[in-house]
Formats: sequence, C-alpha cells, structure tokens
Amino acid sequence: MNQVNDAYLNGKLLIAMPGMGDPRFEKAVIFLCAHSVDGAMGLIINKPALDVDVSDLLQQLKIPTGPKTREIHAHFGGPVEHGRGFVLHSADYHATDATLGIDDEFGMTATLDILEELAEGRGPETALLMLGYAGWGPGQLESEIVQNGWLTCAASREIVFDLQSDSKWGAALKSLGIEPSSLSAAAGRA
Repeated sequence: MNQVNDAYLNGKLLIAMPGMGDPRFEKAVIFLCAHSVDGAMGLIINKPALDVDVSDLLQQLKIPTGPKTREIHAHFGGPVEHGRGFVLHSADYHATDATLGIDDEFGMTATLDILEELAEGRGPETALLMLGYAGWGPGQLESEIVQNGWLTCAASREIVFDLQSDSKWGAALKSLGIEPSSLSAAAGRA
C-alpha cells in the first residue's frame, strides 16, 4: 500500500494473523469504523466481555429496562478507553450527528441514546455493544499490515452480527479462501 485513500479500509475487517505477538489481539477480528491518513479506529467483534452484565451496566447508567428490552451482549472492543462504550449496529439506525455512518450496511454510535432505545425495544435491527476500541496512529496500521500482522476482508452482516464470537475469525479467513489450519505463525516475504 503506497498511497492509502481516506476511506480505503472503512467498513472492512482486520483479521489477526497467528504470531501477532500481542495477546489482546490473538485471533481478533476487528471492524474498522474509520481509517484515514490520520490513523484508524476499530472495534474487536469476537471477544465477549464475559465479566460485564449489560443489565447491570444499564442499571448503573440509570437506563430503565422493561419487557421490551433488546438482548445485547458486551464485547471487549479494544485496549483503548475501556470505560467508553460504542455500539456497532446495522445502518437502519441513525441518531442525529451522533452516528457515524460507515457504509450502507453498518453504523456506529457512541452516545447513551442508543442504549436507551435498545432498552425500550427500539433502535437498530442488530447491534453489538463494545467497551473500548482499537486505535492506530498515522501509518501504524498500514505498517502492521505490511509486516503480516493483519489480513483484510470485506465485512458481512453474517460475520459481524450473526455468528458466535468463537466462529468469526475462521469465517473471516474462509471468506478469503484461507483455511485457518493452514496458517503459520512464521511470516516471510518472497
């Protein structure tokens, strides 16, 4: 990648290669919300936050729940700003100025409004709640890709929202025609 246009990887998936070296990203699949010459921001979509109960979180935020509350699970979105929440969702939802419209399939909202709507049984058709995010400075992600740290592929609603978390890494690789068992932690260049 010599010249990266501002929207080159927006809405794509990053797939962690074996041997990446950072355990936080082992077998991670990251949905890239924003990518430009200024850096990149993404959300890990396959690492559930098992120690976070969304009902308790809504209660702490003083968001009332009821019989129509939509079921949503919390995920570890990345190592930056763990206390901050982001909702990756289908593009059918758009809060004025608060939603980043990523493409025709996906959006991301980081305000309490979306959690309130989900608690009322409204909001987007599909959604994942993320705590924290993954971020890269200018040129950092491109460098990691060149060093064989990541593969990229198109994001699909099925991989992002429908599959179980432990199936997403393999499914993303298979979308590229790669059998996960054929990957090696050792990288090389021809």
